[in-house]
Amino acid sequence: MNLSNQNRSRLYAVGTILLWSSAFVFTKIALEYFSPSSIGVLRYLCASLFFLFLAFIKRIGLPELRDIPLFLASGAAGFSIYMTFFNIGADTISPATASIIISTAPIFTAVFSLIVFKEKIRLLGWIAIAIEFCGILVLTLWDGVFTINIGILWMLGSAICISIYNLLQRHTIKKYTALQATAYSVFAGTILLLFNLPHATPQLISAPGRHLFAIVFMGVFPSAIAYLWWSKALVTAEKTSDVTNFMFVTPFLATFLGFILIKEVPSTATIVGGLIILAGLFLFQRVKPDVVNMATTS
Repeated sequence: MNLSNQNRSRLYAVGTILLWSSAFVFTKIALEYFSPSSIGVLRYLCASLFFLFLAFIKRIGLPELRDIPLFLASGAAGFSIYMTFFNIGADTISPATASIIISTAPIFTAVFSLIVFKEKIRLLGWIAIAIEFCGILVLTLWDGVFTINIGILWMLGSAICISIYNLLQRHTIKKYTALQATAYSVFAGTILLLFNLPHATPQLISAPGRHLFAIVFMGVFPSAIAYLWWSKALVTAEKTSDVTNFMFVTPFLATFLGFILIKEVPSTATIVGGLIILAGLFLFQRVKPDVVNMATTS
């Protein structure tokens, strides 16, 4: 691989992580006015319109009929259910905490890969998972009482959903291009969210400009462009781990953007628990980087 491809891959990866990090903050802004269900359907309607434009320009065609159930499952796990859980969780926890919880998705992907594909996890990998679990306990037990913020549970559900999406993408990406696999999954996820549209429409009509901007921004950038950039980063990278290493900065960027844009200061529990979780993530990445071969999204 030449140097220009390496630099191009890194630029795509950095741009993707910046956009995904911004989604945690802009979701918080959108939740000031929109309900979680409205954000999901409106955000992915914007993303679908963007992909429809690209599908027309690139002439990507249609998926085979027998693959439609697979894309429906992929869209449900990676977009409709994931986004519903994500938005509900984001309503009760800070962008910093949300980004840390979502960053555990590669660990779930590895565990599911062990169950489904019989991929082994080394001893140090299990130690890393135990460290992550300790970090989550710190987030929930910081005050000395077992009082789980329901938002943390919703975010853990989101991480599990995106992990299932990662496994499904292993199948679709073998037969379809990255653009096709992503576009078809986004279309399917949007269709599954359309039942929320009647509830979202009145909110959309009377929404302030600040909150409309948040919806459009999330639909076009973190939900559409970021996925394309990530695919390009993976295609041009020499090793997948060269790209996935960048996702470890997501919590720090989300925390920074949260402080700059909405003046949200992370709690001590978030800082301590987050550092423990990130330490586990880092150890896991070093032990078996090939398992963590899918993106952590938002």
